[in-house]
Amino acid sequence: MTVKTAVIGAGTVSEVHLSGVAKNPQTDLVAICDLDFERARQAARQYDITPYADIDDLLDQESLDWLHVCTSVQSHLPLGKRAIEAGVPLLIEKPVTETIEEIEELEAFAAEHDVPVSPVHQHVFDPSMRAARRLIDAGELGQIRGVDLIYTGLSSPDEANRGTWVFDLPGGEFEEGLPHPLYSALALSGYPESEDSISSLTRLIGDYDDEFAYDAAQLQYVTEDDVLCNLKMLSSSKPRHEIYVHGSERSIHLDLILQTVQTVDDDYHLSSFKKGKEAVTRSAGYLSGLLSNAKLVADGQLNDDWETATRMNPHYAQFDRTARALERGAEMPVSLESSKWTIRLLEELRRASTPPVRTPTP
Repeated sequence: MTVKTAVIGAGTVSEVHLSGVAKNPQTDLVAICDLDFERARQAARQYDITPYADIDDLLDQESLDWLHVCTSVQSHLPLGKRAIEAGVPLLIEKPVTETIEEIEELEAFAAEHDVPVSPVHQHVFDPSMRAARRLIDAGELGQIRGVDLIYTGLSSPDEANRGTWVFDLPGGEFEEGLPHPLYSALALSGYPESEDSISSLTRLIGDYDDEFAYDAAQLQYVTEDDVLCNLKMLSSSKPRHEIYVHGSERSIHLDLILQTVQTVDDDYHLSSFKKGKEAVTRSAGYLSGLLSNAKLVADGQLNDDWETATRMNPHYAQFDRTARALERGAEMPVSLESSKWTIRLLEELRRASTPPVRTPTP
């Protein structure tokens, strides 16, 4: 059995969905839908599928097992509810909705109709993230005590990488990119113990023609397991995408750009000789990670099989895992709960970026 799949939205991000579904042996790509019918027709010709300009026509004409929603965030709730009414499971690009109220409405609607819905959180399936999760789950780090994320070099608010619709967001294109570091940190740290455990700080540093609220942000929260977390995200700076996970037995450092994971288990009180030895060990581990990644890239150039593709492309890895879950009627590999906390963190940043209303002095 293959999962009959369609994509709605023929914009920038849809290409990875179209190519991934077309290549996946578990899925059968049958249609593309976009309000701009000419754009839908161009994609349809490339993949030999049927184009549509209206979601109702798509759902009426195609017997779908899965729908990928790749439209602007403002359209996700009405499109999602229409597909859920038709009984079609959803994979929705991040963020799933703009607000907590919207995602809770979508979640309740999906539960009422017993239709699975999952967000696109592809970086959870990056090689380094999967390796880190295996170490944590195996207890190699001991008790997790803290998580620090540094995510710099994000787009400026006034860039339109994904379309001018991002300018309706308080943080513009900068905000549109924030779900990636937020859900990545949540995947390693766990969820905050409550909304009250979250604190935030934002700044608007750049000068822009449009009125944006922030282009730099910092979040702190404590998880249900008493893990202390700190997330710093900056636009218009040199890119660093790194996560440190601090455990009672050892710690790890993830470089999300180079896709390496280094283990740190040395003692603070090492002698100078042992510190030098540890530096050599770390350098060797770093080089080993780079060589492993180089081999993976080489394998991808030599092999065109789906297994290799899922190891290299995190989107493809999530598509594969989710399609298999749909076939088995199993739980989605990425839950809506993860997206709800991602949106809660985003809303906390929006709140922090809004100046308080001052009551006039009588």
